[in-house]
Amino acid sequence: MAPIEFLERNVAREFASIRVNAIEGFDLEALDNDPQIIFKPSDVLPPGWYRIDLDTATPVPLNPQVFFDFGGGFSEVFSTRLRKGRGPGRYFAIVRLPFPVIMVRLDPMEEPGRLSIASFRFRRQAPHERAVSLGYQGLRMMRRHPRAFISRLPIYLRALKRPVFLQMRETPNIQGGGSGTYDDWIKRHDFDRARDAEALRAETDALAHKPLISVVMPVYNTPAKLLEEAIASVAGQIYPNWELCIADDRSTEPHVRRIFESWQCRESRVKVVLREENGHISHATNSAFALATGEWIAMLDHDDLLRPNALAEVALEIARHPDAELIYSDEDKLDASGRRYDPYFKPDFSRELFRSQNYLNHLTVHRAENIRAVGGWRSGFEGSQDYDLNLRIFERVDMANIRHIPKVLYHWRAVEGSTAIAAGEKNYAYTAGQRALEDHVARMKLPATVEPAPDTPFYRLKFAVPEPQPLVSLVIPTRDRLELVRNCVDSILEKTTYRNYEIVIVDNGSVEKETLAWFAKIRRKGNIRVLSYKKPFNYSAINNFAVGKAKGEIVGLVNNDIEVISPDWLTEMVSWAVQPDIGCVGAKLYYEDDTIQHAGVILGIGGVASHSHKGFSRQDLGYFARLKLVRNLSAVTAACLVVRKEVYEEVEGLEGKHLTIDFNDVGFCMKVREAGYKNVWTPFAELYHLVSESE
Repeated sequence: MAPIEFLERNVAREFASIRVNAIEGFDLEALDNDPQIIFKPSDVLPPGWYRIDLDTATPVPLNPQVFFDFGGGFSEVFSTRLRKGRGPGRYFAIVRLPFPVIMVRLDPMEEPGRLSIASFRFRRQAPHERAVSLGYQGLRMMRRHPRAFISRLPIYLRALKRPVFLQMRETPNIQGGGSGTYDDWIKRHDFDRARDAEALRAETDALAHKPLISVVMPVYNTPAKLLEEAIASVAGQIYPNWELCIADDRSTEPHVRRIFESWQCRESRVKVVLREENGHISHATNSAFALATGEWIAMLDHDDLLRPNALAEVALEIARHPDAELIYSDEDKLDASGRRYDPYFKPDFSRELFRSQNYLNHLTVHRAENIRAVGGWRSGFEGSQDYDLNLRIFERVDMANIRHIPKVLYHWRAVEGSTAIAAGEKNYAYTAGQRALEDHVARMKLPATVEPAPDTPFYRLKFAVPEPQPLVSLVIPTRDRLELVRNCVDSILEKTTYRNYEIVIVDNGSVEKETLAWFAKIRRKGNIRVLSYKKPFNYSAINNFAVGKAKGEIVGLVNNDIEVISPDWLTEMVSWAVQPDIGCVGAKLYYEDDTIQHAGVILGIGGVASHSHKGFSRQDLGYFARLKLVRNLSAVTAACLVVRKEVYEEVEGLEGKHLTIDFNDVGFCMKVREAGYKNVWTPFAELYHLVSESE
């Protein structure tokens, strides 16, 4: 949390006891980015609809956000952005709080500065006010975004009947101009040459070793303007120790050679080879690479642009990590008018995601010796020649030495015929990518096949399950709530196609006659056991106890409010769990209204961790198809988690002393990663999680 210095000391002394529904007048100064002010009401705020009003006397525009703690800590999931109200310095929001609120956090701004708050008020809405607000907001959304409103209306109506957190807001403007757009991000966080170039140049000038970076660019009949701009983007680099190696693949347009000659007269670091025959992109790239004398090779398409800080950031990353073998950055796209859009903020290296899509793409920088070692670019993989190269290189390097620079360093032009417009624009590229991945699977001797990932232009690696199938112990803790646990067990028994499993129900003190009678009945099934755990509820301890009794070599942690959707869910999860370097495997979980409850856990959200893509629709592709692709993640939820028993025991199970209820699965997954295993989330194991129904 960023430090806050209060200018009025009496406010600082009384701050913890001020009632959150009526705060009047105080000044403060944020000393760092992301200031956070926590208010503790003298009495909890009861559930209901509230209007939040923030009035400030601060002249600069704010982007305030309010977080709510229902007892499980602050989370991005339970937060709302305040919208600008009528009049300067006024912001408001209307939210439904489904549970009593014990604390509120206000994040008023996103940078250091002084802030004067005139008032911060919560007012509970009467039924008639709520009806007017909902109706007015619905009409506004219907008028401005009719398709989005109509498609989401059934979900809203179902949500109104359930105790869930809701906020009244409009569909965000994703095209730019408003708060939270990519244009805003660029202004706040992206490299600005006028502001940042001098400091970056000083940092690179201080490097003890300044590696020569060879930028490799194959060219064929590039439009004059685009070719000029591509070359200029290299010539304009802040980092000076580069060379541009161009191979012209026998272009027929006369302007291409004229542009080369012009640049070679002006810039000695530009090298050009004119190929005598057209050999397509793989041969042309190899020709450009043959000119390179640098230790590192950066790849640039002939109509794209490097950011002016691109090579400087690469040089600094090499200095920070001298063992690096491959470096990649984030990227965005340029439309025909030069507007930046569609940024791809990438994760650190995820082997499983890379086997699903070539997300490294732009900007990728290799050690030259690695490219030579694998024989350069292979003919026959045109359209996915870089994917093929990357696969062959990552097979021979330590994946810990694949480095990600989390900065946008490359602009990918969306011109007609480019895969920047649509990944399916070049079908031959998809086919070549699939063959490259199949070759990779064969070289690595993986027990897997390559299939199209449904609804995407990407791939699915489908592993086989060993025969005979390993025994899986599905551990289900419960205390009464017969309707839930019975539904969970019945759905497993009726829908699961995996054959070799046992169900281990852990009874944590059930007292209802119907539950006890059902336990007695269900015990008669050969693959179901009921264990008694009579100590106070401790989710970690209950599961650790049951895993100790489990007969299977694989363990599945399953909540009692899980319901199976895809019959091969367990086959899919086991196929990953049996891989020797895989630890925890997570599933794709939905709320009962078919919106996403869990698509992996992201560390840092809400101060600790939270779920990816929460609330997205079941059909949604997610961020760059994340909801449709297998990927590595820091953590997955233990509501449905599969892991080898030996791994579970190696890391000593869930933390039962300090993490008895919340975040024990996050802590467990982190221990598994620290032990050297990779955690995996798969969208091909689908289940309902009737979360909040069960305690």
